[in-house]
Amino acid sequence: MRCEEPVKILEILRLTEQGYSQREIAKSVKCGKSTVGGIQRRCRNCKLQYDAAAMMTNDEIKRLLYPDSFGQPIKVNPDWPSIHERLQKNKRLNLQYLWEEYKAENTDGLSYSRFCQRYLDWKNESGKNVIMVQNREPGKELFVDWMGDKLDCVFDSSTGQNLTAHFFVATLGDSSYPYVEAFPDEKLDKWLIAHVNALRYLGGVPQVIVPDNCKTATTKPNYYDPVINKSYWEFAKNYKVAILPARVREPQDKASVESSIGWLETWLLEWLRGKRYFGFEALNTEIQCRMKELVKRPFQKRKGNRQSVFETLDKPALRPLPYTQFEYADYIVRRTPANYHVEYDCFYYSVPHGLHKQLVTIRATVTTIEILNDNRERVTLHQRRYTGSRYITNLSHMPPNHRHQHDAKNFDGAKYRMWAKNIGVQTYAVIDNLLSSQITEEQAYRSCMGVLQCSKKYGNARLEAACIKAIAMNSGTYSTITTILKNGQDKVPATVTSKPTPKHTNLRGSEAYV
Repeated sequence: MRCEEPVKILEILRLTEQGYSQREIAKSVKCGKSTVGGIQRRCRNCKLQYDAAAMMTNDEIKRLLYPDSFGQPIKVNPDWPSIHERLQKNKRLNLQYLWEEYKAENTDGLSYSRFCQRYLDWKNESGKNVIMVQNREPGKELFVDWMGDKLDCVFDSSTGQNLTAHFFVATLGDSSYPYVEAFPDEKLDKWLIAHVNALRYLGGVPQVIVPDNCKTATTKPNYYDPVINKSYWEFAKNYKVAILPARVREPQDKASVESSIGWLETWLLEWLRGKRYFGFEALNTEIQCRMKELVKRPFQKRKGNRQSVFETLDKPALRPLPYTQFEYADYIVRRTPANYHVEYDCFYYSVPHGLHKQLVTIRATVTTIEILNDNRERVTLHQRRYTGSRYITNLSHMPPNHRHQHDAKNFDGAKYRMWAKNIGVQTYAVIDNLLSSQITEEQAYRSCMGVLQCSKKYGNARLEAACIKAIAMNSGTYSTITTILKNGQDKVPATVTSKPTPKHTNLRGSEAYV
């Protein structure tokens, strides 16, 4: 027996007591004449009047008029909270599978249709299906995400292949004003470039950016304490914004961008589908032209459009952009090898030799290589190299013995002569003679270095005096000069004798060489 709704019963009672016919009452409450007669009969049997019925609850009216329907035993409900928890934790489960488990243990239990209906009723009663109203403060939150759909619409003339376009979307919370940009992939550098371009396009900075729990945003997704990617954290510090990732598998946390993505997949991607562009720059130019039209379309359930609400509410609430634009930096941890040069992108950059075997962090931008120690303190800064020598060395990073060896290897004849000239004229004459006497002057470099290094041990004055003696002896060599200095002969004044060498039978004259 079908139970009529209490609202309809009350209306039939009210109209009956006012003297209306069954036909008129049936027409008013939109039911059959026989239904009106059946309800009037049940009310007479129970002696139910309108005033008394109006004070009763719906269940009380149904129990009074339809006692047979409420006399049947009610089957016990399953454990809905545990069933709901299993569905949330395991996306492979469904109600059909869980009902079959339940039916195997309860052969006289609910049918599948009643199982599903009671589960839905439980969700409605417990508030699982209700949606919280989100009041978005103007200019406060920027929601960012990648579109799920992609298009093979970019032609690479160098390879002759079509490239896949990935679409980045950012929307402001109150106006849902969107920014869209296409990239060849969804890597970290594209993610950060898209953020910088979006803020520049909006002309200001929000207080909060809400991304998904993607790897380019978080290295460890967690609702209470998510670990933000280092480069993304540097971006947040530069623009002084808070990064608050949405909860895992909770798209309602960023409903603004989710709904905008669905809207853009229809009105933007379908419009681009089938077209071909020779480069991402051309594609993004076309996207911006299309977006200028789409943001002017009026809202269906709200006054104005995305552009008008953005200019009226969101844009004035944005903070000004910083003076310096964020530059993307890549972070890599390296252990310093024995040659104290850490590698990045096939080039090797020096660090202080004291950091041998220690972990350092490389912060690489387009123009610089910054190296940080384990306390996040900068230990050195290099200009990034793309061509040329693979090893980039700061001489101050070398230990003393390496520095001396390096200096020796990098001296040429001009440097040796300049060094000797600063000591004295006679020292310059010795060095110049050593360099000029060789077929290739490189053969004399070590001798020159040995002579000039004596100035550090004995001083410039003694070296100059030793060179005078060596020239007088016609033996301006390294061994002669060091012997003079070691024996202190440079301090003994030169003695000049006017007596000729006495003749002797063992001495040959010049005629012996004719």
